Amino acid sequence: MTLTELKYVVMLAQEKHFGHAAEKCYVSQPTLSVAVKKLEEELGAAIFERSKSSVYITPLGEQIVAQAKRVLEQANTIKELASSGHNQLKGPIKVGAIFTIAPYLFPFMIPTLRSITNDMPLIIEEDLTENLRPKLRNGELDAIIIALPFREPDVVTQPIYEEEFVVLMPKDHPWTKLSHIHTDQLSTDNLLLLGKGHCFSEQVLEACPMVREDEFGEGRTIVNGSSLETIRYMVASGLGVTVLPKSAVTNIDNSLLEIRPFADPVPKRTVALAWRASFPRPNAIDAVSQSIREASKKLEL
Repeated sequence: MTLTELKYVVMLAQEKHFGHAAEKCYVSQPTLSVAVKKLEEELGAAIFERSKSSVYITPLGEQIVAQAKRVLEQANTIKELASSGHNQLKGPIKVGAIFTIAPYLFPFMIPTLRSITNDMPLIIEEDLTENLRPKLRNGELDAIIIALPFREPDVVTQPIYEEEFVVLMPKDHPWTKLSHIHTDQLSTDNLLLLGKGHCFSEQVLEACPMVREDEFGEGRTIVNGSSLETIRYMVASGLGVTVLPKSAVTNIDNSLLEIRPFADPVPKRTVALAWRASFPRPNAIDAVSQSIREASKKLEL
């Protein structure tokens, strides 16, 4: 049994497809398939049930995969412990962030981080919270920047800053005559939101309880976009209105768009940094946390 075989098993359990798992592990499909089969033969147990079109995890396989994840995490901790004897602020740190935070925070955060650490490069990954979570657990990422709530065993979560939501609308929209927008008004026009899996959309729907498909006015609906930037273009075209985190309202084309704050109680989110409790470079985490905090002051939140 090798760590590489365990890595293949964990990835196959995640992807449930031999080709996709092999691609993620940067090996050929036959290589991954043979390694998984070899491990099953060594253990004398079927981890996966295979068909022509699908891969299923057996009940015993679920337990084996869970233990494999823990073994890989501990193996990664050994590597990190070895490097922690050196300067904790030297060497890359792998940080993930959700799509609605990364492009707006990093331009301000990275210069600050460089001034604090000098020699600590940042490896950045943008993804959905549901994808960042397992990568943090298995050591693919050292820390992630997410919006609360976020709970994960053996993971420390530190709130950093709060960010209000605002409404973006076309320049000729009737709401431009208002100083503030009430959340229940959002159900009276087409509302553009990010698609399934984006926690920001879930937070908007939670903060604005009147925003439901069956409570929209006649001819009004929710329209999903792939990114906040794409949604901004659709709003500019006159398709409807959207809700943005305040940090995302930079470089707005004022000839096409207008922004209005919400009336009290203003919807908002809390941005946090999360990392494994066992991560052996606490000074690096402190530097990342400090750089996020300093960057948030420049976001004019």
